[in-house]
Amino acid sequence: MTILVAVTDDPQGSAALDVALAEGERRRDDVVALNLRPRPLEVPDGATVIDRLLGVEDGDAVLERLASDAGVDLLVVGVRRRTPVGKALLGDLAQRLLLEADVPVLAVKAPA
Repeated sequence: MTILVAVTDDPQGSAALDVALAEGERRRDDVVALNLRPRPLEVPDGATVIDRLLGVEDGDAVLERLASDAGVDLLVVGVRRRTPVGKALLGDLAQRLLLEADVPVLAVKAPA
């Protein structure tokens, strides 16, 4: 079984990675981290990192494709509060994944 986690360059991304790694250890599942940050991502041995080349491909599209095509059993994403206007203007990938993904989605909030 495989856990896919989207790691963004913010507290939500770090929280999602921490939860995914803990869940992978608990379930004894493989963890694949999609690095959406502008710098390298270090993960413990046993986890795999996929680096998205910034500016080449849309991170949202990469995440959705991997979630549906790569045999993922759980998708972990960080979430943050957004105003209704912010959601309307920028979209909300986490909400779309929660509602439309073919696999279970674990939404993680960063610590306050």
